[in-house]
Amino acid sequence: MLKATPPSASVGEMAYRRIRSDIIFGKLAPGQKLKLELLREAYETSVSTLRELLNRLASEGLVEAEGQKGFMVAPVSPENLREIAAMRLLLEGHALAQSFEAGDMEWEGRVVAAHHKLAQMERRMLDQDRADPELWKRYDWEFHHALISACGSRVLLETHAAIYDKYLRYQMVAVVFRGEIAAREHQILLDCALNRDMARAEQVLAAHIDGCVDDTLARSALEAC
Repeated sequence: MLKATPPSASVGEMAYRRIRSDIIFGKLAPGQKLKLELLREAYETSVSTLRELLNRLASEGLVEAEGQKGFMVAPVSPENLREIAAMRLLLEGHALAQSFEAGDMEWEGRVVAAHHKLAQMERRMLDQDRADPELWKRYDWEFHHALISACGSRVLLETHAAIYDKYLRYQMVAVVFRGEIAAREHQILLDCALNRDMARAEQVLAAHIDGCVDDTLARSALEAC
């Protein structure tokens, strides 16, 4: 998942993180041509460095190389969203089971703290304060990550984070906020974690992800990309 750029990061790494963030949060739109000269000015780095960064993003599936024509932001499609959502459910469900089994009091504290921030943000959004969608999605990520953080597998966590970012891009393209339904599902997931109720958590997680996919696909913004 997206992280703050440390002060010691190189210029190239800072540009990479900024471009990646702008793709995930929709500032660089699906299908948009990535013109190197314009990017050079916007991200304050050289054309040669940009080519390296865009090839790196292409390997992650966020950018597409068009042969001699340059680069474009990866397009979106209903089929791709369904594939990403299915992979997220597979990875997160497995990690959730491992985390429920191994989680200790420190893990419970992380989950409760992450849910508190998310719940407060959801209340603000339910009151029509939607000025900071990036902060909302950061808190959403922190809660879901906290739930699986005791799974014991760094590879699983890293793979899940990469899939989550692709899933998040669809949410930001369609500006999906399911209101009280999502907030209630988050509360149930918290209760399941504290009670180690994996059977119920699996059901809620599946409904949570499927509901978001249905909402995203119901919005014309996705079909137009």
